[in-house]
Amino acid sequence: MAKYMLIMRGTDESMAEMGEKSFDEMLAMMGRFNKELIDAGVLVAAEGLDDPANGVVVDYSGEKPVVTDGPYGETKELFGGYYILEVATKEEAVEWAKRMPAIKGSKTEIRRVPSIEEFPQDNEWIIMERAWRERTGQL
Repeated sequence: MAKYMLIMRGTDESMAEMGEKSFDEMLAMMGRFNKELIDAGVLVAAEGLDDPANGVVVDYSGEKPVVTDGPYGETKELFGGYYILEVATKEEAVEWAKRMPAIKGSKTEIRRVPSIEEFPQDNEWIIMERAWRERTGQL
């Protein structure tokens, strides 16, 4: 089994269309999909994100980081939320993404989440992270 992150990306237009739905309708739509994932035993985590206008951007392109309110100036594809699934293959993650309720124009990016076992186990930083994961019940 491997973990895959399904990154939900919307456009300004698809985010606006989603905003036209009632909150209850949106919760029901996503709730039905979440239930399918839970019933199948593949859901590890899932979160939606607040409006990008309420976010902050830290830009590292200069000598010192610059902090500005709001999203990046170019918002063609906004990161709206994510799922982390534990499935057997990338193809299975793709099949789940195809079932996700989505607004026309939005996209879902799928990326594998490497496990800690894939990193050098004798590295001091990996040893420290493994200890933290064990203390917090994440291993």
